Amino acid sequence: MSYEIQKTEAEWRAQLSPEEYHVLREAGTERPFVGEYTDTKTVGVYGCRACGAELFSSETKFDSHCGWPSYYAPLAEDRVQYIEDTTLGMRRVEVRCAKCGGHLGHVFEGEGYGTPTDQRYCINSISLTLRPAE
Repeated sequence: MSYEIQKTEAEWRAQLSPEEYHVLREAGTERPFVGEYTDTKTVGVYGCRACGAELFSSETKFDSHCGWPSYYAPLAEDRVQYIEDTTLGMRRVEVRCAKCGGHLGHVFEGEGYGTPTDQRYCINSISLTLRPAE
């Protein structure tokens, strides 16, 4: 796929830590309950750690108790990309940054959370950076 920000794998490896590279460029997953933003309540905007694109607002972040930060919607639909993911023997919807293609996590529907969209964007903390509100 073609993205606005394109870098070679060597350039991504030079920019990202090994853990960041594994999640963002190889669609890995960080361990549950260890991420920097799993429980944070700081008001602000969450951006892609690889390219800085603004993706999620703290206003849509909610406690899902799943081990990863959860949001019920992105800032705008054109900020993320959805890819069918059939790895691990199940069907899921992968969420990527639309600007650089970085793997963010997955989105799930119909789990019964009391959110306006009935969706849970289950996002790896390591894929994000938080810009606190001023």
